[in-house]
Amino acid sequence: MTAPRETRLQQVAYLAYPFRMTAKGGAQAERSAHIRQQIEQVLFTSPGERVFRPEWGFGARRLIFEPNRAALWEVSRNRLLSALAEALAGEVDPKTLEVEVGAPPDAPERLVVRIAYVLAAIRKQERQTFTV
Repeated sequence: MTAPRETRLQQVAYLAYPFRMTAKGGAQAERSAHIRQQIEQVLFTSPGERVFRPEWGFGARRLIFEPNRAALWEVSRNRLLSALAEALAGEVDPKTLEVEVGAPPDAPERLVVRIAYVLAAIRKQERQTFTV
């Protein structure tokens, strides 16, 4: 009996975010890092910030000064879920996206966003946590 082989993503070079130049040209990122960087772009881009896509983005920074209320976090979670489903189409199975938004009771001045998803190509689950 042979051991099960670990499925891996095909190694493809993506442009890194934020964009920067190196001695070899534009900085590059591997696929899993690229997906995390896409999530960061959605989180920290405010709607209206991109000229040709004014509805794109979540705008996490503006939530920092909002009251720590469950209703706000639920609306924010739904909005972020739809923004991520659009931005990560093809990379992440949209049915597996799980988003948790809120401020921890011990540190209400912080916004914590937890995102879990399954990479569509290899069915591998990943989790990311962002603190603003």
